[in-house]
Amino acid sequence: MTAADAESLSYEEARELARDPDPKARAALANRADIMPEVLYYLAEDEDPEVRRVVAENSAAPHQTDILLASDTAVEVRTGLAGKISHLAPGLSADEQDAVRKSTYEALEILARDQLTVVRQVLSETLKDVVDAPQDIISTLAHDTDIEVAGPVLEFSPQLTEEDLIEIIQQSPAQGAIKAISNRKNVQEKVSDAVVATDDIEAIADLLSNDSAQIREKTLDDLIDRASDIDLWHAPLVARPKLPGGAAARMAQFLADNLLDVLQQRTDLDADTLDAVKSVAHERLRGEGSSGSYAAPAQDFRTMPIPVDVAERLLKARKLGEDVLLKAIKASDHSFVLAAIVTRAHIDPDAARRIFVEKSAKGVVAVARKAGISAKLAVQIQQRVARIAPSDVIMAEDDGSYAMTDDEMDFQLEFYDDLAGKGEL
Repeated sequence: MTAADAESLSYEEARELARDPDPKARAALANRADIMPEVLYYLAEDEDPEVRRVVAENSAAPHQTDILLASDTAVEVRTGLAGKISHLAPGLSADEQDAVRKSTYEALEILARDQLTVVRQVLSETLKDVVDAPQDIISTLAHDTDIEVAGPVLEFSPQLTEEDLIEIIQQSPAQGAIKAISNRKNVQEKVSDAVVATDDIEAIADLLSNDSAQIREKTLDDLIDRASDIDLWHAPLVARPKLPGGAAARMAQFLADNLLDVLQQRTDLDADTLDAVKSVAHERLRGEGSSGSYAAPAQDFRTMPIPVDVAERLLKARKLGEDVLLKAIKASDHSFVLAAIVTRAHIDPDAARRIFVEKSAKGVVAVARKAGISAKLAVQIQQRVARIAPSDVIMAEDDGSYAMTDDEMDFQLEFYDDLAGKGEL
């Protein structure tokens, strides 16, 4: 019973309020938990979408309204309903006999096929980690052609079997679906093989970065054979928990100098392998074995031009999203990445320079968060732009959130902003 329900209403009073010319009065009535079901059903057909939305979100509304509102013309009504009935989904199945449970399942089916992405996305986000969510509903969402809908369940849903995931990988109905699967916790070997078979460079990079993913030794060996020209795989390969025999020595031939240094620090290399890796490093130092394709020159963030004007124009045109940032990262256009971060975060360029000069993982994470960048993309910025050693990279949490607290990140921003103000670069 809410404060609005403190004074009970008679049926006659509720009926009069349901016909009140003021939609706010009708919405207040629709929000009550003590109103007769038939009154709420009547309000479910109200001419005002806000009234219908309130009914959709009211857990006291009769289940007959679920199917009615699942096809409502107003998107806010359907998203409100999706948020509510998703919590009723655990344990439901397609062969329900009970009328109440059956109507809830049917409403879920309608919402899972809604024409608007945002409605299906609400459903997917709510059901993504529900252990006993309806299997058919999860399958529908997982096969959705919009990654905003398919992604959450593909990455997190425990309802998807190994066979389900392999089928989706082979069909790849949504762009980005394979990447989402690559980021699942405890990816099985057969699923990993299916990901690798697609030749999706980004998805394979995510798979290699996923420490919990099980990858056959032969599969990993084959990837190392192909990796010399695929920079995106280098850092995650160096950081893999276990490497096949002889892999480190082969990788040493094509790794950039900073990653070669990291490779030498691994504690699981046998003496012969370590000697082979060190030999390559020594040759690089003497200039006898270096190659421009293997050892990219270090970026000088102190003098690098930062095209803030370009980034500002893109931001104003709403074209400075993560997809643009990711393309710049892949193209090693670090000056643009820095400009995008500075522009999106509204920070002093010198503060950003200092963070990248010092290879501060905490600083990069803090400025990425302020720029509204996802924690997962912040990992790539640490690895590929700031060139932070894999052992020092701050990974995203399993749910995709930042591992650092808001206070920690705020401290980093204040610290580097203060240094920039003093001109200490």
